[in-house]
Amino acid sequence: MTTPDSPVLRIAGRPVGRYVTRPELPARLSPRPYLHPVTTLAGTAVTELSPADHLHHLGVGVAVPDVEGFNFWGGRTYVRDQGPTELDNHGAQRHSSFQLRDPDGFVEELRWIAAGAELLRERRTVAATELTDAAWALDFTFSLTNVTPGPLSIGSPATNGRPGAAYGGFFWRARKEDRAPDVFTPSADGESEVHAHRADWLALVGSTWTLVFAGATEQTRRDPWFVRTGEYPGVGSSLAHAERVPIAPGDTLVRRVVTVVADGRLDRGGAAALIRKAVSL
Repeated sequence: MTTPDSPVLRIAGRPVGRYVTRPELPARLSPRPYLHPVTTLAGTAVTELSPADHLHHLGVGVAVPDVEGFNFWGGRTYVRDQGPTELDNHGAQRHSSFQLRDPDGFVEELRWIAAGAELLRERRTVAATELTDAAWALDFTFSLTNVTPGPLSIGSPATNGRPGAAYGGFFWRARKEDRAPDVFTPSADGESEVHAHRADWLALVGSTWTLVFAGATEQTRRDPWFVRTGEYPGVGSSLAHAERVPIAPGDTLVRRVVTVVADGRLDRGGAAALIRKAVSL
């Protein structure tokens, strides 16, 4: 059922994603709106919510581990020369309103709040589009505006001293199966070869499904991919890969990621064709 707090994305009347705006979650998980379950057109779920290995992984959404020292990712915070540490520094993304809401998408306003203060205001635009009878595309754009009187910066465990852990930004926690999914880009295969690298698109292939991710703007394409397949299946962007990203007062950071959600196991050619179609829409 569609409720004010859980609109459902539909393709030709078929539900493919449920969006939860006001999740009831403990502060340690950095409460935030998310999409779950997201499914293929055949009904196969391709997201997970609060899995046992990472309770703070919430389907599809935006999560940032360090906004001026506040944790909007959930779980422990990586502290330089100390490692992952339990801190009382978690922020929350709070739904404000829908500026537009249709069966195939919405435009939402959110407030990023920590320690009782609003740090960022976000406009999030999400749209679902049919590509073929076995594939659809999720178009996800987020714009973060610094609403404080001073500069803010976005960091990651990598910028705080943990190599290879530059997660933060758009993040998709995928379905975990008995076998780890395959992952490839136009020119590389395997987690070790695609993680922390830039690529026009990246495909994650499960037992009966495929996700193909692409940055749909020049700035988004500059962000390396954050990829996990062995420990758990997840793909995201790396906003703060090598250094912190500043946002001056009143300035806005914008990213747009388009994801193909397909039934079946796509090869490199099939993935490339569908993501080209999705990004061009």
